This record gives sequence, C-alpha cells and structure tokens, in this order.
Amino acid sequence: MKQHAINRKNQFLILMLLVALIGTAYESYQTNKISKINHALQSGDIINDESYPFHKKFSDAYQQGKAGNFKHAVQNFGQALELASKKNEQVFEVSNVLKSNIHYNIGNNLFRSGLQRLVTADGAIQEEAKFDYLQAKASYEQALKLNPTSRAAKFNLSLLLGVIPSNIKTVPQDPSGMEISNLPQGLP
Repeated sequence: MKQHAINRKNQFLILMLLVALIGTAYESYQTNKISKINHALQSGDIINDESYPFHKKFSDAYQQGKAGNFKHAVQNFGQALELASKKNEQVFEVSNVLKSNIHYNIGNNLFRSGLQRLVTADGAIQEEAKFDYLQAKASYEQALKLNPTSRAAKFNLSLLLGVIPSNIKTVPQDPSGMEISNLPQGLP
C-alpha cells in the first residue's frame, strides 16, 4: 500500500515536471520571438510578423519615411496611432511617451515633405509646403503636449518655426477639384 502511494506521488511529480518543461519551452519560444522583433525595430528593419500589427505598421512607416515616401509614412504612422489606441487581443498599454514619439515622427515626415517642395519660381512658399509645415507644427505641439520633456520635439519645432514665416496662412483648397472616393460631401 505504501509502495502504491509512492508511485502515485512519483507519477504526479513527473507530470508536474513535464508541464514545467513544456511551459519553459513555450516561454523560451516567446522570448526568442520578442527579441527578434526588438532587434528588427532597433535596426530599422521591416517586421513581417502578423502577430505584432502595431510594430509592423510602425516599422513600415519608418521605412517609408526613410525612403522619402513622406505621405505614405504619415499615413502609416497615423494608422499605427489608431492601432495603438484600439483595444486589441494583446495587452498593450500605450503610454503618452509612445504617442508622443508617433506624433514626433509624423511631424518629421511632414516637415521633410514641406522642405522637398520649397518655393515657387517667384520665391513664395508653395501651398502644399505651407500645409505640410502647419501640420508638422501641430504634430510637434501634440508630441510636446503628450511628453513635455521631449527635447527632440522641442528642437525640431524650433527649427520648423525658423523655416516658416510667422504670418503663414494657407489659402483654402477648392474641394471641387479633389476626389474623395465614395465619401458623401455636404451636410446630411
């Protein structure tokens, strides 16, 4: 009878050991996967893992900006901000610092987009550049609102304010020439 109780205890302990080994293997797999994602983010590579949609969108936006596709980069950073704000399956807390970094990156891409356009033949700032500058200013201000200690956002905002005239105003765009896919125009 005593031998039977010892066998039961041994079987239980072996079962617990197997569960612990399986758990350890799973955690090792997850740690390895996360470290690969972190390495890709740090090196600026594109992430192709679908289980991290925010990180994938962020890295794609970063690569778009790096390649000079500023409008696509701004669009992707905006989508990353939306993904970060949504409640998704993963427990992912979005800090104000992260949101600030996204707004900072949006501002950088808009600023660079405006610098690309520069001036017209008569020396005036193009309307598209004015719009980009004003949007970049708003993005930097939002970044500073979310993280007032962001020295990079402060520096880039001061650079931007040095580039654009203080009395900059944009002419309202004529919406009749713009195509807005299937969205209805006007009040309901």
